[in-house]
Amino acid sequence: MIPLMGSENMHLRALEPPDLDLLYGWENDASLWAVTDTIAPYSRKTLWEYLQANTGDIYKTQQLRLIITLNNGTDIGPVDFFTFSPFNNRAELGLYIAEDYRGKGYGRLALQIICDYAERHIGLRQLYVYIRTDNESCLKLFTNSGFTRAGILKAWVKRGTTYYDTALLQRLF
Repeated sequence: MIPLMGSENMHLRALEPPDLDLLYGWENDASLWAVTDTIAPYSRKTLWEYLQANTGDIYKTQQLRLIITLNNGTDIGPVDFFTFSPFNNRAELGLYIAEDYRGKGYGRLALQIICDYAERHIGLRQLYVYIRTDNESCLKLFTNSGFTRAGILKAWVKRGTTYYDTALLQRLF
């Protein structure tokens, strides 16, 4: 049986209390901070409180985090819908694929499932992402998955003392 939010190889699932260690590892991987606005590590307590408060109701909290799971039970990353606007039927998208699973087609498959879920089950009209212009692999993944470049934000992201241009990409349904 193919899960409601998935394919024969992968599905999206809700956060569960045992995901604390996964979240702790992913959120505190400082190498990822270059693509997020994170500047300090999260404590287990903070993440546990987040898990306990998580309702899974994007209309209530304006965000939704799901776990991308291979159908053999292996968790390979989180997906986040945030900055959700129910009036405008849009959300910003965050996607992370664990390093061991990159370059194997999992990102593209995850994006297919995510976009299908966003359109059919949340009722979104569009998803959008911000990607640094020097992140060529990520730009290629999203453009090959139906996202189009809507513009370039000059000197949008600061890392250290350097500012980077960022592309805004959208996918309309």
